[in-house]
Amino acid sequence: MDLTQITDPKFLKKLSIHEMEQLAGEIRHFLIESVSRTGGHLSSNLGVVELTIALHRVFNSPVDKIFFDVGHQCYIHKILTGRAKDFSKLRQYQGISGFQKRSESVHDVWEAGHSSTSLSAALGMAVARDLNHEHYHIVPVIGDGSMSSGMSLEALNQIGDQKRNLIIVFNDNNMSISQNVGALTNGFSKLRTSKGYNTLKADLKNRLDHNAVGKTVLKSMTAVKNYIKNEVVDSSVFGEFGLEYLGPVDGHDIKSLIQILEVAKKHEGPVVVHVLTKKGKGYPFCENDSEGKWHGVSSFNVETGMSHHSLPQGHLSWSQIVSEPLVRLAKQDERICAITPAMITGSKLEKFFALYPERSFDCGIAEEHAATFAAALALEGKRPFLCLYSSFLQRAYDQINHDICRMDLPVVIGIDRAGLVGEDGDTHHGVFDISILRSLPNLILAQPKDSNELQQILTCAFKQNHPFAIRYPRGSGAYQETVQSEPIAIGSWSIVYEPEQVNMTVITYGPDVDRLKNKMMTNNLPIRIVNARFFKPLDEKMLMMLSDEQLPVLIYETDMKAGGLSSAVLEWCCDHHKTLKIERIGIGDHYVTFGAMNQIRRHEHIDLNTVCEACLKLLNKERGE
Repeated sequence: MDLTQITDPKFLKKLSIHEMEQLAGEIRHFLIESVSRTGGHLSSNLGVVELTIALHRVFNSPVDKIFFDVGHQCYIHKILTGRAKDFSKLRQYQGISGFQKRSESVHDVWEAGHSSTSLSAALGMAVARDLNHEHYHIVPVIGDGSMSSGMSLEALNQIGDQKRNLIIVFNDNNMSISQNVGALTNGFSKLRTSKGYNTLKADLKNRLDHNAVGKTVLKSMTAVKNYIKNEVVDSSVFGEFGLEYLGPVDGHDIKSLIQILEVAKKHEGPVVVHVLTKKGKGYPFCENDSEGKWHGVSSFNVETGMSHHSLPQGHLSWSQIVSEPLVRLAKQDERICAITPAMITGSKLEKFFALYPERSFDCGIAEEHAATFAAALALEGKRPFLCLYSSFLQRAYDQINHDICRMDLPVVIGIDRAGLVGEDGDTHHGVFDISILRSLPNLILAQPKDSNELQQILTCAFKQNHPFAIRYPRGSGAYQETVQSEPIAIGSWSIVYEPEQVNMTVITYGPDVDRLKNKMMTNNLPIRIVNARFFKPLDEKMLMMLSDEQLPVLIYETDMKAGGLSSAVLEWCCDHHKTLKIERIGIGDHYVTFGAMNQIRRHEHIDLNTVCEACLKLLNKERGE
C-alpha cells in the first residue's frame, strides 16, 4: 500500500486482519526509513503500530476522540489520518510537528508535549460531551511510566468518582525513558503476569468470533458488565479507583486488540484496557535498548544504527559537561546526592548513579515530588543536585517556590535543555525558566558561557547555602576538565571583550557570549561584550558603570524578553533611579515554532547576524548618521 495516498482512517474498516497485519509491517518500514532521515521519536512509535491501527479500525476519528498521553507517540496516527506524504518534513521548519497539533488536522484533538495530561483531558471532554447531550467515545492512550505521575492519579480518582463513559488504553511496555520505579510499577507487574493474559485472548476468540462480534455476549448492557467483571484479573491498581479492567492483551495481535476494544466500546462507565506492547518492536536496535538511547534520535544509518551526527573532537553534550564535575564534587563531599524525574540517561547521570547508587534517586515522572524530596534532603544536611529539563521544571514551580526557596534550602537545581531546543518545538523550548524563577526570594540563578565557567559556577553552588539554579542548553560545548575550580563571586558579571575604543555595550549570556565576542573581534567593532552570567543577583557595580558611561546598551537574550534579563536590568534602573540607553533583542509574547536551531533563530530575529545589524544601527544612530 502507498501510505502517502491515505487521506483518512475509514479505509481500515474494509481491511481483513491479514491486510491490517501487512499494513503494520509497511508502516514500521516507513517509520524506520523516514525517521532515519529526519530524526524523531522512534521506539515509542514502533511499539504502538498495531494498537493505533486497531483504535482507528474500531473507533471513528475525529468524532471519537483518540489521543496519546505522550504526544510524540502519534506518528502512526498521523500516517493513518493522511499525513504520511508530509513525513519528509517531520519536525522540520514549516513542516509537520512531531507531536499532535490541532492546527494540523481535525484528528488531532489534544496537544501534549509533557506526559500525564491525557486522563484529566479525557474527563474534561467526557463531562462536556455529556453536558451537550452528545454521544461519542473518548479514548486516551497512556503508558505505564506516565501512570505513576501524580496528575494521572488525581485524574483517575475523579474518573472513578464521576463514572463517565471513558475507554482508557493502558499501553504497558514496562520501559519508559528511564526504568520505571515505585510501588505502582510492582502493581502493574502483577497485572502483566495474571492468569487473564493466558485466558483472555482465547476467551474473546471463543465468545466473539462466531457471534457477529458479540451478538451473544453483548446482548445487553447487563451482559456486558457481567462479562467484564468475569474478565477482571488482579485489578488492585485500577480497582481502587473504581474502574473496570480488561486485559492484559497482546498489543501486537490486531485481532485480539479489535475484539477487546469492541467489548470496551459497549461498556457503560470508565474502563481500562490493558495492552502489553514491546517498545521499539520491529527494529532490533530499538528493541534491545534498555537505556532509552533510541527514545528520541537524530538521523541515523538504518543498517548500522549509527547516528549521522557526532560531537566535534573535544566536545561533550552540556548534560555531560555538568555531570562530569558533579561526579568529582560528589567524591569530595559525601553529602551530595543526585535526583532525576525519570531522565537518568537524558541528563547523563548514569556515571553518578553507577558510582554512588545509595546517593542516587530516580523519582519517576514526578517533578513535583522530586523537588520537595530534594528540599527535605537539604533540610537534613544533604546537598542535593536536582536535575530537571527546563520545560518540565514548570511543573514543579510550586514546590521550588514553597518548599525550596521559602525555606531557603541549599538545593542545586540543574536546568537542562534551557533555551530553544529545536525540532521538539513549543512544548519543549526552555525559554520560560528565567521569568518563572527570577521573582523567587533566596534563589540564585546563573548560566555559564562555557565548560570552564560551568565548573566554577557548580563549585560555587555547592559552597554556598541558598537555592541555586544553573541553566545549560541543549547541544554540546568544548570540554576541558578544570582540576581546581575556583568558585565565582555570586552575582558577578565579566567583560569578555574590551576594544580600545568603546562606543556601545552588548550584554548577553551563555554560549552566545563567545560567539558574539568572535563576531566583534573579526569585524573590529568598537563594542564591549559583557557576560551576564548571573540573572539573579545582578552585577550592580557593572550596571552603575554602564549607567555612568551613558553609552548605548543592547541586551541580547535568546529566551523570553518578558521577565528575562532585560526586564531585570530595566527594573534595576527604575529602582535605583538610573538611566541606560537600552535596546533589547529576545523572544516576544508568543510561543516558538519547531525546526532547526538556525532556522528558528532567524525566524525569531535572535540570530547573530540580526544582533550585528542591530549593533551597527545603534552605532550609526549614536554618531548621528
